[in-house]
Amino acid sequence: MAVQPSSYRERVEHLLHIDPEMKPRVYLQVFNAADVFNLNYALELLLSAGIATLGLVLNSPAVVIGAMLISPLMGPIIAAGLAFAASDLYLGIKSVISIFLSTVVAIMFSAWLVWLLPFHSATGEILARTQPNLLDLGVALFSGLAGSIVVCRGGGGGGVTALPGVAIAVALMPPLCTIGFGVGSGLLWNVISGASLLFVTNLAAIIASAFFVFFIVRMDSPDFRMRIGYSEIEQASPDRLYRLLAKTRLSRSLGDIGHLRWRILMLLVTLLILFIPLRKALYQLRDETISRGAVHEALRSLGPPSTVLTQQLDIQSGQIVVQLVVAAEVPAQKVRQAERLIIQRTGKDVSLIVRKVASAEELASLRDRLRPQPAPEPAPLTIENLRAEMLNRLEAPLKEVWPVETASLLGYEFGFTADEAVVRIRYESRRPLDATVQDMMSRILQTRLQVKKLRVILERERPSVRTPQHKAK
Repeated sequence: MAVQPSSYRERVEHLLHIDPEMKPRVYLQVFNAADVFNLNYALELLLSAGIATLGLVLNSPAVVIGAMLISPLMGPIIAAGLAFAASDLYLGIKSVISIFLSTVVAIMFSAWLVWLLPFHSATGEILARTQPNLLDLGVALFSGLAGSIVVCRGGGGGGVTALPGVAIAVALMPPLCTIGFGVGSGLLWNVISGASLLFVTNLAAIIASAFFVFFIVRMDSPDFRMRIGYSEIEQASPDRLYRLLAKTRLSRSLGDIGHLRWRILMLLVTLLILFIPLRKALYQLRDETISRGAVHEALRSLGPPSTVLTQQLDIQSGQIVVQLVVAAEVPAQKVRQAERLIIQRTGKDVSLIVRKVASAEELASLRDRLRPQPAPEPAPLTIENLRAEMLNRLEAPLKEVWPVETASLLGYEFGFTADEAVVRIRYESRRPLDATVQDMMSRILQTRLQVKKLRVILERERPSVRTPQHKAK
């Protein structure tokens, strides 16, 4: 004979050592924990957010764990799971409002603290909460199960915030403060979106886990709902939210959140929607892990690890770029073999760039080659050097302007007086040079010799007349 679901749930309740007489007290305890409008809850929320924010900024896991132990958000979240399991509409609305207000207050308070800081640098603790995957969903599910079981057994001494504070707050307050860091640092959308996905994932998983546990222990049984109904109404009646809802059309449904199948479907659809990006992130993490392992194995074939000074690894969707700076020469053949090994392990295109650091001797040789050579020392200034230099400077411009067609240049002299420079030129011609030619020659020589005053003296010699010689008889 098949075991009925109710009998099966009663057996599970018995195996978990849950006292049926304790369930009304647990229900009211969770109901009260969803009340966000009290001073104790507000102080716990602000203190937890402040500690988590500073721990994230300081990159201190110990400080972040201190914020986890407070766990103020556990009460409304467990209450939401109980509302889904017990079909309590009022408790569901109350817990959702509490979760929403607590989330907004924690993010704004964290953003304000970050805005006050003189630096906004994302630490490892912050970046660790911006890339969630399916493993984080699994952690939240198991944590939610553990916390809900402790609550059902009577709270374990610390009430709703005892063990759940250790098991679940790790997945709640730090992601919220990471969102606050992104807001306070100038709207860093990569940080905000990644941390938001992590928080929503953990929130949905914990609510689903709490729903499962509370449903298994028969928090939805009709006899139990009748027993708890009057106490709940008595405690909720002074609440402004309850009085406000009582004046609406929801007043007839405050004790019923809907059919069980629709509640289960709502939770499953939410988890399925979150499953898609988390699965993609998990596969990306898998690819990165395989790629890093392949690169590490390939680099060992290049030489001893001590020769690798720096390493930069860029893993993209279809390509891996590795840049190495090594202290010893690596043969090109080994580099190609390492690239082929990475391609075989990952199936991606690989670009392995290896640069060698120059040794001390090579650097010294390079410095010697790049050092500017000293200019040759000028020759000592003597009369002979001065004469040769001045004649060289005179020869080129003189030959350029001399009218070779009408006169033959016989020689030239260059000298100085107290007031001017003097150029004496001897030439052979049938007639004296034209005055225009003489003036042009004087100006050009003055410019090319770079002297203020120049006197040109032209001395003409007539061509000699040759007498014909008689032939010998």
